[in-house]
Amino acid sequence: MMKLAPYPDYKDAGVSWVGSIPAHWPEKRAKYYFKEIDERSQAGDEEMLSVSHITGVTPRSQKNVTMFKAESNVGQKRCQPGDLVINTMWAWMSALGVSNHAGIVSPAYGVYRPRSNQAYDNYYLDHLLRIEGYRSEYICRSTGIRSSRLRLYPDKFLSMPVVCPPQEEQQTIARFLKAQDRLFRKFIRNKRRLIELLKEQKQNVINQAVTRGLDPNVKLKPSGVEWIGDIPEHWEARRLKTIANVVLGKMLKTSPSKDDQLKPYLRSANIQWFEVNLSDVASMWFSPAEMEQYRISKNDILVSEGGEVGRACIWKDELEECYIQNSVHKVTAGAEILPLFLLYQFSAFGGKGVFKAIVNRVSIAHLTREKLVAVSFCKPPLEEQRAIIAHINEKCAEISQAISRAEREIELMREYRTRLISDVVTGQVDVRGIEVPEVAEDELLALEEDTADADDVIDDEGDMDETD
Repeated sequence: MMKLAPYPDYKDAGVSWVGSIPAHWPEKRAKYYFKEIDERSQAGDEEMLSVSHITGVTPRSQKNVTMFKAESNVGQKRCQPGDLVINTMWAWMSALGVSNHAGIVSPAYGVYRPRSNQAYDNYYLDHLLRIEGYRSEYICRSTGIRSSRLRLYPDKFLSMPVVCPPQEEQQTIARFLKAQDRLFRKFIRNKRRLIELLKEQKQNVINQAVTRGLDPNVKLKPSGVEWIGDIPEHWEARRLKTIANVVLGKMLKTSPSKDDQLKPYLRSANIQWFEVNLSDVASMWFSPAEMEQYRISKNDILVSEGGEVGRACIWKDELEECYIQNSVHKVTAGAEILPLFLLYQFSAFGGKGVFKAIVNRVSIAHLTREKLVAVSFCKPPLEEQRAIIAHINEKCAEISQAISRAEREIELMREYRTRLISDVVTGQVDVRGIEVPEVAEDELLALEEDTADADDVIDDEGDMDETD
């Protein structure tokens, strides 16, 4: 990792979080560098742009935006390449950026145009105004009683001090950051590929063990089930209804009847592979009989009826009391099958697309109880099931550790990248004189890391929609 030195001379900055800036860097209020623009679309046929705190200003066509779309874009604000666009309602999350596109944005956004083309390099400005320090400044200058109601109005933004290094120096900083970003993205891309390979290896361990067992020399026989294939001669292939009890959850009930009680329940979104997500658990009304039928017990397998059908986990008494809604199946293993062995088969079959192939499709895919109980599973002797579970746990623990290490390395690299950008654009380190290769924007786009877990689009009404 390169060693970067500070500038030779510094002066106090106008904003406390910076501390000091290079002595030769000007710092003035934003109104000295920008003017607010309010040009409206007459035809509404320009390209619609979205603003994200992750990716800045991008064409909406490149995003999966699920929000309501207006019937007409007439009257939307126009912007041109080089304009700074700020989502007034989400500036506190740094939902802003310098546009590389001509297009239109919501009337609720602020569009600011540099007063001089010689003031800022677009790449430098985009990175400068999205660092964490300026985000804290937006929060302080925003008006509102809580975060969801904060608004950064033009007068507040334009009164904010911003640094403006000599443009040649900005371009040097931009070249440096592009070269570093290419390295960061390559690193993260390769780590993600490694994680995917490790996950495939983990799934292969499970698939092999639950359908073939641990003895490579065992005599096989046809299972009679296409997705299972041959199985050890002494195993059975049995439909789920013969080895487990399956209950589909309760229809949502919004108003109580006599003797009903308000209880927490799980829906499909709470069911993840091998774990329950308890971050958003709602409650609804259950009668005493319904509580007995739909209550989850320890070691019940919970299976998603909608969404990613067949996704499953085991309930480990994460809550003292919990129930299921009708987008979740409760599978209680019988005496002939161990819950964890059954769960590993759900994982194996899910990876092969078994459940997707049998779902009912009307408008949304549903794995009905009738379809689920008819699925065939492998049933080895109990002792063999225990040995297979132990084998899978041992092998998968090693792989899981490797996955965790790779994920942690990505997290650390992102933290380092964030800190490096902040230090470079605010002049805490001097990158002048460091030779770096030229990196084209297209090359960075080609290396765009997979941000599906974090890439949010801030929509025109101030709501945040997750992208796929």
